[in-house]
Amino acid sequence: MDYNVVTISGDGIGPEIVREACKVLDKVGQVYGHTFNYTEVLMGGCSIDAYGVPLTDEALETAKKSDAVLLGAVGGNVGNSRWYDVAPNLRPEAGLLAIRKGLNLFANIRPAYLYKELAEACPLKKEIIGDGFDMVIMRELTGGIYFGERHTEEVNGVMKATDTLTYDENEIRRIAIKAFDIAMKRRKQVISVDKANVLDSSRLWRKVVEEVAKDYPEVTLSHMLVDNCAMQLVMNPKQFDVVLTENMFGDILSDEASMITGSIGMLSSASLNESKFGMYEPSHGSAPDIAGKDIANPIATILSAAMMLRYSFDLDKEADAIEAAVQNVLTEGYRTVDIMSEGCVQTGTAKMGDLIAERIG
Repeated sequence: MDYNVVTISGDGIGPEIVREACKVLDKVGQVYGHTFNYTEVLMGGCSIDAYGVPLTDEALETAKKSDAVLLGAVGGNVGNSRWYDVAPNLRPEAGLLAIRKGLNLFANIRPAYLYKELAEACPLKKEIIGDGFDMVIMRELTGGIYFGERHTEEVNGVMKATDTLTYDENEIRRIAIKAFDIAMKRRKQVISVDKANVLDSSRLWRKVVEEVAKDYPEVTLSHMLVDNCAMQLVMNPKQFDVVLTENMFGDILSDEASMITGSIGMLSSASLNESKFGMYEPSHGSAPDIAGKDIANPIATILSAAMMLRYSFDLDKEADAIEAAVQNVLTEGYRTVDIMSEGCVQTGTAKMGDLIAERIG
């Protein structure tokens, strides 16, 4: 099969880590009989330098015509006046918001997986993490309080700010369907997180999620209030499989989940629309201070490429092969500097990509 992938290397370490992900994808193609055709477009600071805007209409149209998008990272140091002494809509990160909106990427998937080899980096006690955990946070990305009506006004001499949290049933249903579809590829458990004891939006959320669950009899659904979920993530993280939640709750909980894995350099993510189309990117930023030094950790981007194979292309076996290769490299003791520990072999960005690619087959 041939697949057309738009690559957005972006800024900072982006070009280095995308290069290694494509190296691994090409090895997958050799072993399993696929061809990945890459088209590079600019976004972020590099697009500002070239075109004066963080995302051109042409770049967005190219992305729309592809089968999936693989993104490195965008942005730089906020002190970089060339990119940041401008209106917010012209800054590098505005390109990311624009492409999410333009591609209708409403479903954010962020796995949180603890490799046993990195257990020492986890801030939780050993008796809590046990033999590790493996969960996915499914966050609604284009609705809720971040996109609701807002205003600030003076009322009777007092400043008053209002942010509106709204969801309609269609917005809830489509993210719930994505969560249950992903649960079917995993351990078939969904925990829907809300604040239904207080919020009307959460009560509608719970009602619609329960309706969707009827179409997935193999999946076990349970509900959890968001404050309890925040506690449970640090008390018993291995109970979670797929966590389904709205935009703001997902923003907070996914960051919490990322920290208990011990290294953000290992965390992949995906944003999907109503079809199988998605944009895949590491959870970390552009790290401009280490760009070009061959020390960045490419594993999060490589694992994001595995997510692309699994969720956009339905190539589960190939995705498994990448994930197994990453596991094997870690088991053999190879580490980039961010996850280095005593007794391991430190390696650079390109070498880490080589090692993972060599173990696919």
